[in-house]
Amino acid sequence: MIRNAFTCKTTAWLIATLMMFFGDVAMARSLKLADPSELAGKWQVTLQDKPLDVCTIELNASQTVDGAECLGDWLSEQPTGWFTEPDGIALTGKEGAKIVFFSRQGEGLYRGTSKSGLIIILKRKVQ
Repeated sequence: MIRNAFTCKTTAWLIATLMMFFGDVAMARSLKLADPSELAGKWQVTLQDKPLDVCTIELNASQTVDGAECLGDWLSEQPTGWFTEPDGIALTGKEGAKIVFFSRQGEGLYRGTSKSGLIIILKRKVQ
C-alpha cells in the first residue's frame, strides 16, 4: 500500500516535470521570428499620451531606419537600425545597442516604453 502511494506521487511529479519541459519547448517553437522584409516599410510613430505628436519612419529591408530624427527626440538617441525578435521589433542606435523594444500588440501594431517612461506606439502605415 505504501509502495503504491510512493509510485503514484513519483509518477505525478514526473508527469508535471515533463509537461513543463515540453510546454517550454512548444512555446519557443510557436514564436516565429519575422523576416525583416515582412516588417520593412513606412510606420507611424506616436506617443500614447500625445496622439497628435506623429512622425513617420521607414524600416528598410537592410535593417536600417530612415526618418527617425523625430523619434530620437523621444528616446535616448536616434535609432539607426532595427531587428526582429520573436515577440516584437527592437530599434538600435549607432553602436548597435538596443534603444527600445516594441512588443507586438496586434497585426501592424506595436507598443514600446522609452527609458524615460514614455509609451510609444508604432503602427504600420497603410500604403
